[in-house]
Amino acid sequence: MEYVRFGNTGMKVSKLCLGTMTYGHPNERWPWALNEADSKPFIKKALDLGINFFDTADIYSY
Repeated sequence: MEYVRFGNTGMKVSKLCLGTMTYGHPNERWPWALNEADSKPFIKKALDLGINFFDTADIYSY
């Protein structure tokens, strides 16, 4: 995995990001959302591959 500096923080983040829009609680608006148990394999795989950048924008649950 390639990493880049996150601004001036000194922290390094993966160049690839895992978006989390599809994770949460399925509802009428997002019936395709994966609950916690169903999303764990995807998150684990991302971590195993070295991804440490997760897009968790609040708008996804708005």
